[in-house]
Amino acid sequence: MSKIREAFNDKKCFIGFLTAGDPSLDKTKEFILAMEKAGADIIEIGIPFSDPIAEGPVIQEANVRALRNGCTLSKIFTMVEELRKETQVPLVFLTYANPVFNYGYDAFCQKCQEVGVDGMIIPDLPYEESDEIIEFTKKYNLDLIRLIAPTSEDRIVKLAKDATGYIYLVSSMGVTGMRDNIKTEIDGIVEKIRQCTDTPVAVGFGIHTREQVEKYCRVADGVIVGSAIVNIIAEYGEDAAPKISGFISEMTGKS
Repeated sequence: MSKIREAFNDKKCFIGFLTAGDPSLDKTKEFILAMEKAGADIIEIGIPFSDPIAEGPVIQEANVRALRNGCTLSKIFTMVEELRKETQVPLVFLTYANPVFNYGYDAFCQKCQEVGVDGMIIPDLPYEESDEIIEFTKKYNLDLIRLIAPTSEDRIVKLAKDATGYIYLVSSMGVTGMRDNIKTEIDGIVEKIRQCTDTPVAVGFGIHTREQVEKYCRVADGVIVGSAIVNIIAEYGEDAAPKISGFISEMTGKS
């Protein structure tokens, strides 16, 4: 069983997201440690990319800031390697297909294993083209986390049957960003997923309040919070760590 899957044993998981290199990689490392201490069970690290099509304005702007500050994939790998000396919290890369393809599927997955990355999410990788990377995620014991959207109904079985780690259930159509009203019938989609796999389901996109966390943890195995954390980093910059800690503690009920 992978470290990611183990994180779901006997509890609901809080999964936090931030963009690597925003405002710097030293601060990214500091923020990840603060997130874990505040109650994050798994942490997704966004690899900055020039065309992050699944992201809303908050995370798009974080990508721009990170790239402007000179953040590169090789530097991110180094940061994770250093981070692993201080924590074993499960780490997931959220990246796009182009950086992985350019690095080389085999080389990228091998490097992830070497530095201590546990899984990856590739939002723009079509299911029909994923076999070419699954060969290497399996080779290097990485979880390839599938996204299932509200429009995926006819494809749920196909998407869920070979998912590992957890399934990222997208709460709403569109891009990432905080939402006050999430109208998708999450319960029904989770039920369909559970009929074809025992892989845990985490709900993401839009979640930013304690009430939403409690609501979706009642039906799913965890929640993913990204834009709200990135927004704190945008507002407080290098001084964001205590604000992130306070927010996550509130979301997890550990304050």
